Amino acid sequence: MNPAPPARASTVFGGRRIRPILVTGGAGFIGCNLADALATAGHHVIVVDNLSRGGTEHNIAWLTNRHPSRCSFVEGDVRDPASASVVEDATAVVHLAAQVAVTTSLAAPMEDLDVNLRGTVNLLEGARRCADPPPFLFASTNKVFGDLDDLDLMATETEYRPLNAEVREHGIGDERPLSFHTPYGCSKGAADQYVLDYGRTYGVPTAVFRMSCIFGPHQCGTEDQGWVAHFLISAMERRPIVVYGDGRQVRDLLYVDDAVSAYIGALRNFGQVTGQAFNLGGGPANAVSVLRVIREIEDLTGRRLDVSFADWRRGDQRYYVSNASRLRAKLDLAQPRAWRTGLSLLADWIADVRIAEAGHQQLQHVEERLA
Repeated sequence: MNPAPPARASTVFGGRRIRPILVTGGAGFIGCNLADALATAGHHVIVVDNLSRGGTEHNIAWLTNRHPSRCSFVEGDVRDPASASVVEDATAVVHLAAQVAVTTSLAAPMEDLDVNLRGTVNLLEGARRCADPPPFLFASTNKVFGDLDDLDLMATETEYRPLNAEVREHGIGDERPLSFHTPYGCSKGAADQYVLDYGRTYGVPTAVFRMSCIFGPHQCGTEDQGWVAHFLISAMERRPIVVYGDGRQVRDLLYVDDAVSAYIGALRNFGQVTGQAFNLGGGPANAVSVLRVIREIEDLTGRRLDVSFADWRRGDQRYYVSNASRLRAKLDLAQPRAWRTGLSLLADWIADVRIAEAGHQQLQHVEERLA
């Protein structure tokens, strides 16, 4: 006979036992913005992160300094059974921890599989063991739709445009059949389906957000992931950039505050999303090509970018724009802000960080001279 699953425990915050919201990958870009918003709204948050990605140590320091009594940090890996035990303390789980780069998945597919699939199932098992399983919200990706090579596109000088008027006006719907390409698409897609099936099979309340290009403060973009921040940081630091493909590929950009609003809306109204997968992105109003983003960055910074081009990356979508209208209607979300506004806000944040870092270095130099 199997033992009865344990009831959820609680975590001590300031001497009180409170069941917090668990955010895995909470030291990452989206995670720290979400944890900050939750703590600001009065929630207690546990962040689990292994700090493997560059910049996460700064993000977690910023977060815990802002919310010392509401944010607790656990340095850990979602593949570790100990992380699953943290789920049992939670009143809700937002699972953002992942291997996030297609390029890394191609170089190390077993590692990608281990983090994205086994790590997710490990956390789901923690939820399944609870007598009252917590809501489990999973961050998936538009890559579960494959390379979308069935879309008929017209190439203009600066962008690809779909010939289908429905797609052009509304974007890619979340009812589109899945098609996993690249190890990353396979691992995230498989995890996406496991999350939904744990809802069907075990009664864990689950939901999935298939995200497009989220950008904003605390994003330490690299050449492999977070391209908007990577291009903007490179421009401000006068470093060259490489565009893979011809630059006419189109994405819908969503500023991180709007993504966070969707996550918080789902946590507040989980019954509206349980058992379902939704697209989350900026939509047709924020559809923009890589070339247009580069031109906007040049106008914003007053600097001409040193741009070179390389071969297309495997599985890259020439056109992906989310139709997120179903999620917005379910949660009564506001229309997302314009991508140019978000880009300007990100530029301001990067400038502030650079000024702060310069001041810190200057202070260190003075202290060394006085020592």
